[in-house]
Amino acid sequence: MNLIYDFLDHIDKNTYMKNNFWAYFRVSLATLPALLGYSLFFTSCVSQKEVTYFQESPDNPKRGTGMQAYIPIIQSGDVLSVVVGSLNPEANEIFNVRNLATAAHLNYSPTAAAGARLQPVGYLVDEEGNIEVPLIGKVKVDGLTTDLASKTVRTLLEKYLKEPTVAVRFVGYKISVLGEVKNPTVFVVPEERITLPEALSLAGDLTIYGRRDNVMVIREENGVRTYGKIDLTSREVFDSPFYYLHKNDVIYVEPTKAKVTSSDRTLQILPLVLSSLSVIAIILTRVF
Repeated sequence: MNLIYDFLDHIDKNTYMKNNFWAYFRVSLATLPALLGYSLFFTSCVSQKEVTYFQESPDNPKRGTGMQAYIPIIQSGDVLSVVVGSLNPEANEIFNVRNLATAAHLNYSPTAAAGARLQPVGYLVDEEGNIEVPLIGKVKVDGLTTDLASKTVRTLLEKYLKEPTVAVRFVGYKISVLGEVKNPTVFVVPEERITLPEALSLAGDLTIYGRRDNVMVIREENGVRTYGKIDLTSREVFDSPFYYLHKNDVIYVEPTKAKVTSSDRTLQILPLVLSSLSVIAIILTRVF
C-alpha cells in the first residue's frame, strides 16, 4: 500500500508541476507582448505639434520683419579664390593657377571623402590680413567683403593688365551639422549665404527624435564664441540673427526625451525578457 501511495503522490506532484509550468508559461507569453507594447507606446509618443515647422500662433506675426542678409567679412585664416580675366589669356594663367584645384570644393558636397579631408587650394589670408598676388605682391583684404576685395585687386592689376576683371570668393566656407539629423557632416558652401533650414535640408532634415524647438547654433567670430537657440516650430526663426548662417557655424540638434527614454526602457525591459526566458528554460528541464 505504501508503494501505491508513493506512486500516486509522485503523479500528483508531476501533475502539479506541469500545471504550474503551463500556467506560468501562459502568463509569460501574455506578459512579453505587454512589455514590448508598453515600451513602444511610451517611446513613440511624438505629437504633430512637436514636428511641424514654422507654426503660426497668436504670439507670432504672420509675416516676420526679416533679417538683413549676412555678408561675410574676410578674416585672417580664410582661403580665397581669386579669378582674373583680361585680354591676355597667358597673363591670366599666372593668377588663376592657384584656383584650378578649387572647383571641386565649390559645391554642397561634404568635405570628407573616403576618410580623407579635402584640402582647398587658393590664396590664404595671412595673420596680417594680406594675400600674396603675383606681380602686385601683398594685398590687404582683412575686414573687406569679397566685392570690395575684388575691386581692390582689380585696381592694382590695371597697371599690368588691360581691362582686367577680378572675382574673389571664399573657398573654405564650411558649415557643420551634427546631432539628430539624417546625415551629420561638414558641408562646403559655394555661395556666400546659406540659411539654417537650407543647411538642415542638406543634412537630410531632422530625424523624428530631433528637437525642433531647441536647435543650437555655435558661432565663433573675432575670438568670441556665441550660442544661439532656435525654435524651428515657430515663425520667429525668420527674425533670428542665427537664421542666416556664418562661415564655420556649427549646428547641433538635440535628441528628444523619447530618444533617451527609448534607450533607457530597452535596457530596463531586456533583463525582464531574458529572466522570463531563463525561468521557462529551467522549468522545462525539471518537468521534462
